[in-house]
Amino acid sequence: MTRLYGGVEAGGTKFVCAVGTGPNDIRAETRFPTTTPDETLGRAIDFFRDYQADLAGLGVASFGPVDPNPASPTFGYVTTTPKRGWPNTDVAGAFRRALGLPVAFDTDVNAAAVGEGRWGAAQGLDTFIYLTVGTGVGGGVVAGGRLVHGLIHPEVGHIRLPHDWQADPFPGICPYHGDCFEGLASGPALEARWKQRGDTLPADHPAWPLQAHYLALALVCFICTLSPQRLILGGGVMNQPHLFPLLRAEVQRLLNGYVQAPAVLDQIDQYIVPPALAGYAGVLGSMALAMDAAGK
Repeated sequence: MTRLYGGVEAGGTKFVCAVGTGPNDIRAETRFPTTTPDETLGRAIDFFRDYQADLAGLGVASFGPVDPNPASPTFGYVTTTPKRGWPNTDVAGAFRRALGLPVAFDTDVNAAAVGEGRWGAAQGLDTFIYLTVGTGVGGGVVAGGRLVHGLIHPEVGHIRLPHDWQADPFPGICPYHGDCFEGLASGPALEARWKQRGDTLPADHPAWPLQAHYLALALVCFICTLSPQRLILGGGVMNQPHLFPLLRAEVQRLLNGYVQAPAVLDQIDQYIVPPALAGYAGVLGSMALAMDAAGK
C-alpha cells in the first residue's frame, strides 16, 4: 500500500491542507480562512483524521515568525506574529498531539522553496531563493542543497531598502519597521499607498514601475550576497503579467553589468521567474518536508 503524506500551508489569510505523494498525486485537499487558532487548527485536524491510518507523516508550513529549531522548547510555534490571536501558538504540537504522527515544521516560504526544488522551477539547482509578495513579503533560501536556518530563519521581507522620500513619501506599513521591504512592497502596502487594491490598478499605472524598483532593490541585494542560481517570485502581487518584465529590466539596470553571469546578462527571463507549482508550492513543499522527515 502506498503511504501518503499530509501537507499544511498555514497562511495568515487561509489554510491549505492536502494528502498525497506529490503534484501528480493529490488525493484530497481543502482550503478555508485563517480565523482563531482553535477553530483553524481544529478544522485542519478534522480533515486529516479521515486519512490518519494511511499517513506516514505530516508537514506544516506556517506564516511567521516561527521557531523552526527542533531542539528548542518552542519548536513548531508561531512566535511574534502581528496576526491577532496567533502569537506564541503551538502549531506543530497541536497536530502531533491530535494525530499521533511525525510532524515536520518550517516557514511557509521555506516549504515553498523545497517544493519548487523538488518538483518545480528550481529542479536541478542547489542554490536559489523563493520569494512571496502578497499579504506580506517572505522568502525561503536554499544554499548548497540545504534550507538556510541559523539564528531563526531568513527574514528577507524585512530588509531595509533605500527609500527616496521625495519620490515616494509613503511611510510604509510594517508595524515593526515602517518602510522595510514588506512595508513598502507588500499587497497591503500597494493598497495603502494608492487607495485601491493592486489587482485593480491598470498596467500603465505609476504603481508598477515603483513596485518593480523596490522589488529589484531587494533582488540585487540577494544576488550580490547569496548568488542564487534562480529567483522564484510568487504571491498575489506577482500575478500581474506586466510586472516581471519591469522587474527584470530594473534588476539589470541596478546591477549595471557588474555580475557577469549569462543568467543575468542575457537569460534573465529564465533567471527571475514565477513558481512552476503556482498556488500549490506551499502545500506541496510541506508534503516534501514530511517525506524528508520520514526518510523517503
